[in-house]
Formats: sequence, structure tokens, C-alpha cells
Amino acid sequence: MPELRKDPITGRWVIIATDRAKRPSDFVRQVVPPPTTAICPFCYGNENKTPPEVLAYRTSGNRDQPGWRVRVVPNKFPVLGIEGELNRQGEGMYDKMNGIGAHEVIIEGPDHDKTLGNMSEKLIEEALWAFKERVNDLKKDRRFRYILLFKNHGDAAGATLEHPHSQLIALPVIPKRVKEEVDAAKIFHDLKERCIYCDIIRHETAAGVRLISETDRFTVLAPYAPRFPFETWILPKRHESHFEDADGSTVANLAWILRATIRKLEKVLEGPAYNFIVHSAPVQEGPLAHYHWHIEIIPRLTNVAGFEWATGFYVNPTPPEESAKFLREAGLG
Repeated sequence: MPELRKDPITGRWVIIATDRAKRPSDFVRQVVPPPTTAICPFCYGNENKTPPEVLAYRTSGNRDQPGWRVRVVPNKFPVLGIEGELNRQGEGMYDKMNGIGAHEVIIEGPDHDKTLGNMSEKLIEEALWAFKERVNDLKKDRRFRYILLFKNHGDAAGATLEHPHSQLIALPVIPKRVKEEVDAAKIFHDLKERCIYCDIIRHETAAGVRLISETDRFTVLAPYAPRFPFETWILPKRHESHFEDADGSTVANLAWILRATIRKLEKVLEGPAYNFIVHSAPVQEGPLAHYHWHIEIIPRLTNVAGFEWATGFYVNPTPPEESAKFLREAGLG
């Protein structure tokens, strides 16, 4: 019989459709197009195809030349522009402001064909350091209230270029979904004087059925009420509200556990498209006792349709206990 499960953080309801449960082999695989012959702007020698870099970790060479290991550039087609004032104003009953923000691309290495599952841990660690460095730089701009870090891998996840890269978008407002999550965590903390994410880590570690893997610094699990099949969370065991405050040892261990987790998903789901999102506290707020930064990885195996749009419910055909079991048994870390 299907189950209705309530997300303990947001209060969102999810339908776990156990009567039509799907194994990894039941999902239709994304058709991968043949390699394109077009020039990739992120490959060595094509640095003039991107805007000038704002950050690079180099082995050799000068700015905007080959020899870099990780490179950060402004997005050539940004969703928001960095120049100007917000100019908040009303238009009758409506509110508007100028589209001020920052949109950057983190190029995760010079090798066009690598993924997070098969590139070196050191390179992943450097990409994470680039995340931290850019957030800490951009948060000095008081116009920015939230900085989103995310990765789209594969056509079905919204990637327009194959070369491994992530993106950063700095926003002048706190997104509604972020505010709902942070506010819900605060309500729990005000009631129980505990962090709900720390409680989830303790519960899932003890229960074991949705636990995928862990290190001394991180817990990887399938959430109790996942919106999507094989949705996976990576949570630091030490309470910290802002990703950009993570220390060097934490970043190094995150590189290892992130690579291991992506390899599990690639093995079990045969290289799925996925979205990777860093959930962190708003950048202009100090350390928060009630919020806990974490990473969500969402394989793109199903589509959101009319029922989901109409109700805000999600229908997931794979119970998280099953997806966690498949991923635990995949090994690779």
C-alpha cells in the first residue's frame, strides 16, 4: 500500500508509491548524444572563449592561459548582472527591483571527459576550495543575501556543456524555499533546543536502514521523505550552518565522500543525470544554532507532472530504504 510521509524539516508530504516500486534497472536510461565536434570553451587553449577568470589554481601559465587546474569565470550568459543598484520599488500592489547578482562558473578541471566519480580527489577538493573562496569574497558585497552553489550533470539535469563544471549564483534576496527550510529548522530548535539535522544524523545512524555510508566527519543517507528516487543527502557530523566556514580537514574529507557517493550512484544507476545542490545559511547572517549546511544530490530519473505542480506533493516510486540498500551494497567507499 502507498505511504504518505512527512518531511520533518519542511512539513512537505511525499507519496512513496510502494505498490509500483521501482528498482534501479526499471528506470529509463537517458540517451547520451554522440560527442560534439564543437569547440568547448572550458578546455585548455580556449580560455579566450570565456570572460576573464576571477580565480584560478594553477600549475603553470599566466591568467587566462593554459596551466590551470581549477578555473572560475563569470557566466557568459548570466541570469543576473553584478553592476548597479537594487533600486527596490513598488508598482501599484507589486514589488520589483533591478536584477542585481553574480553568476559564475567553476570549471572543475581541464579534462573534458571527467566526472565527479572518476576525477581525482585532490581536484574535487580544489573545486570545493574554489566554492569557499568565491562565497567568502562575494559575501562582502552587502547587496547579496544568499549564494547558491549547484551542479547540473547531464542533459536531463539542465547541463548545456559536457565539460565538468558547477555554478554559483549570488542573489539579492533569500529564496522562498531556503527561507522555509531555515525557518522550519528554527521552529524545531526553539521548541526542543536541538538542531533537527543533528537529530536526523543521530537517528539515521542508529536506525541504519537509510544510512548509505559515513566517515568520521560526514553521514550520507537517503532522507525519510525523499521527493525523488535515489535522492541522497551528505551532512557534516559537526554542526555548522555555513558551508564556507568549513575547515581544511572537512573539505578534504568532503572531497572523498562526495566522490565515493557519486561513484555509487553512477554504478547503481548506470551514469544518471543529476543535480547537486549545496544548502547553506544566508550569507549575511552569523553562525546559526538551528541550521546545518548539507548537500543534496538528486538523480533525474522521474519527471514532475500535473499532480506535483497542483498539490506540492511528490510521488516517489522507490522507498528510501531500498535506494539506501542498493547504494550501500555498491561498495566503492
